[in-house]
Amino acid sequence: MRLDDEQESGNFEVQDGRGGGGGLGGGLGMLLPLIGSRFGCGGIAVVLVIMVVMGMNPLSLIGGGGGGQSVQTERPATTELTDIQRTSLRVLGSTERRWADIFKAEGQQYPPPTLVFYTQNGQSGCGAAQSAMGPFYCPADQRIYIDTDFFNEMESRFNAPGDFPIGYIIAHEVGHHIQTITGTADKVRAAQSRASEAEGNALQVKMELQADCYAGVWAARDTNLMEAGDLEEGMRAAEAIGDDTLQKAAGRRPVPESFTHGSGAQRMLWLRKGLSTGDPAQCDTFSGAI
Repeated sequence: MRLDDEQESGNFEVQDGRGGGGGLGGGLGMLLPLIGSRFGCGGIAVVLVIMVVMGMNPLSLIGGGGGGQSVQTERPATTELTDIQRTSLRVLGSTERRWADIFKAEGQQYPPPTLVFYTQNGQSGCGAAQSAMGPFYCPADQRIYIDTDFFNEMESRFNAPGDFPIGYIIAHEVGHHIQTITGTADKVRAAQSRASEAEGNALQVKMELQADCYAGVWAARDTNLMEAGDLEEGMRAAEAIGDDTLQKAAGRRPVPESFTHGSGAQRMLWLRKGLSTGDPAQCDTFSGAI
């Protein structure tokens, strides 16, 4: 990606490291009430690998509690940010400009999300944030939470190197923000509350695929962004975090009824659709389902 000329977003926070705490189970227990209600936090599916390896159904872990807690944060000078954080902020800045243009064309103002950096353990409005969860969007506070070590894992564990996967992942989470501020997330949550587990999972897959498509729309709209090889990097990343790919990596047979993010093929399809059209109206994955 050509990011050198992109202006960094100022909508970010760095948690001071004193938030969060507890083991993996406790952290998931705090976040899962929101997932249990299927509100669509949109965390990248690394957490699914952990659950599958442990032989658990993510929906079976739904528990109580987990309201947001205040977090002490600090906004460091730009020179204190790491290279990967600055890259992330350039991507976020690009998404802000592209979505502002889209909303303006509809006579609306785009309210951007805030990107929160944390290390290993943090706290969100949806509960604990832990690096094993991967990046996720919390609709309760309209923030994206990232432990940037995840991007190293994308390369080493999921064989998805390059800088475009960074953009794709952040833009995907921004896609969940779009769903929240446009009311799509509320509609899906209402439909899921009336649905069976399998039907609810299917609706969640549609949410994730639409966010993938929105990520493609962002990249298509920033005409100076894409370089040779970026499309291939994006397709590899989309396939690598498909539910079927992750379940196979965990040594299990893929079970489509349990998918919550979509197969690798589905994720590539909708990312490519956003990239080829640049039109958010083409990202209707629901087809009247909500």
